[in-house]
Amino acid sequence: MNADIIRLENITKTYIVGETEVRALRGVSNIIPTGDFVAIMGASGSGKSTLMNIIGCLDKPTSGRYFLDGEDISTLSRDALAGIRNRKIGFVFQSFNLLPRTTALENVELPLIYANVSHKERLARARASLAAVGLKGREAHKTNQLSGGEQQRVAIARALLNKPRLILADEPTGNLDSKTSDEIMNVFERLNHEDGISIVMVTHEPDIGARAKRRLHMKDGLVVRED
Repeated sequence: MNADIIRLENITKTYIVGETEVRALRGVSNIIPTGDFVAIMGASGSGKSTLMNIIGCLDKPTSGRYFLDGEDISTLSRDALAGIRNRKIGFVFQSFNLLPRTTALENVELPLIYANVSHKERLARARASLAAVGLKGREAHKTNQLSGGEQQRVAIARALLNKPRLILADEPTGNLDSKTSDEIMNVFERLNHEDGISIVMVTHEPDIGARAKRRLHMKDGLVVRED
């Protein structure tokens, strides 16, 4: 196990929009130790989503180096990045990204169907993931029978399926009321404290960011402050 789950060295990202260069990241360097829980915060356009996409191996930096769990992945092919995503990273999104009219269990086991895992093993692993987020006994409920908080728990259970080293959460409480948001943050804190999963979360909500161990504040493509 590497001591640092994430190491960013002078990461830049420039997009070409028409004839205009947009410098989304202007040289981000940071180290996130294994087992950390970090919130990336900043206004719209600050670069936090671009940084999250690079950390999640969904995009490649224009320049700089990115080490994930000790491996330099800055120059890997898209197929290689996809393999690393599947092995090491779990994703949780604001919109849950669940299939409608299917059960919680079916939503969670879906990635294992694509991975050609046997039916028996799929069920066992999906049930264990749902139990880990407090949804034991709700496996057969369809998504439209679940509250917003329960739907996000299903999404977290799906993210846990391959036992990731890192969870990336993009505005995970953005569609939830304050009470439900608190419950979801309790789940993340337990996964971090008890299971040792590293978590990087994008949020614009100060009270949600305060629940992380550390905060990176972004502005104009740079980390301008840490606390």
